[in-house]
Amino acid sequence: MPTPTPVVLDCDPGHDDAIAILLAAGSPEIDLRAITTVAANQTLDKVTLNARRICSAAGIPVPIARGCAQPLVRPLYVAEDIHGASGMDGPSFGSISVDVVEDHAIDVMHANMPCTLVATGALTNVAMYLQRYGTTAVREIVLMGGSTERGNTTPYAEFNIYVDPEAAAIVFASGVPVTMIGLNVTHRALVTPAVVARLNALGPLGRTCGELMTFFAATYREVFGFDAPPLHDPVAVARVIDPSLVTCVEAFVGIETTGTFTRGATVVDLQGRLGRTPNARVAVDLDVDGFFDLVIDAVARLT
Repeated sequence: MPTPTPVVLDCDPGHDDAIAILLAAGSPEIDLRAITTVAANQTLDKVTLNARRICSAAGIPVPIARGCAQPLVRPLYVAEDIHGASGMDGPSFGSISVDVVEDHAIDVMHANMPCTLVATGALTNVAMYLQRYGTTAVREIVLMGGSTERGNTTPYAEFNIYVDPEAAAIVFASGVPVTMIGLNVTHRALVTPAVVARLNALGPLGRTCGELMTFFAATYREVFGFDAPPLHDPVAVARVIDPSLVTCVEAFVGIETTGTFTRGATVVDLQGRLGRTPNARVAVDLDVDGFFDLVIDAVARLT
């Protein structure tokens, strides 16, 4: 087997972030060095508690470090309508056995370099890391965010980029290899009742995942009219585990930070009309069956 890819997972749990944590921890292709948290889906206190909850439920012993409680320049905007008051509503979690380290998230990232940063929340921590420590030790940034099409928070802005577009602009302009996994692909990763049934069959941890997805399905149905919720964040982890599952193309991505109606939009120049050098690999397709097989196998390893 090839050497596992060292990864720090920067996240804001979050229902789909919880599954991303399980996928990373349960996949032998990844050496999960640390989990860092950032305010986005909910406040920093809540998402950090949620990281501890899911790691305790799954027996994941990696360090968890708190990061930034606010975007770089804007007030925090949370997704309570999707993730609930706790940020990860649905299951009843047991006792917490995983604590938080004292060091700040960006210092924990630095201590684990060189590695791949997988970012599934707002990009505040990642931008702060790049500004403090530079780019040389980051092998790659694989992020869930943006879209080649329309948004899910405003007509043209996806949530993670909308929360901190200034941070996203820093990341895409950094020169570090960036892979963008956007809504255009993650909206294909729908958690159907058949997927929930596969999770529920895996025992207590699988049933916790099933309860998470059932709550997630209800809010997506109410807010967006989806028949099944899209499992956004684990697709970024899947790209690291098996790049063949997520087809990408090279493109220039600009981040809109000043538009009256387009704050947080990812301007993805798929046809090269702007004449700018590509600064990202942009996901354009997903092997849906292979992706869900990867998720189920990872949760099964942790049960």
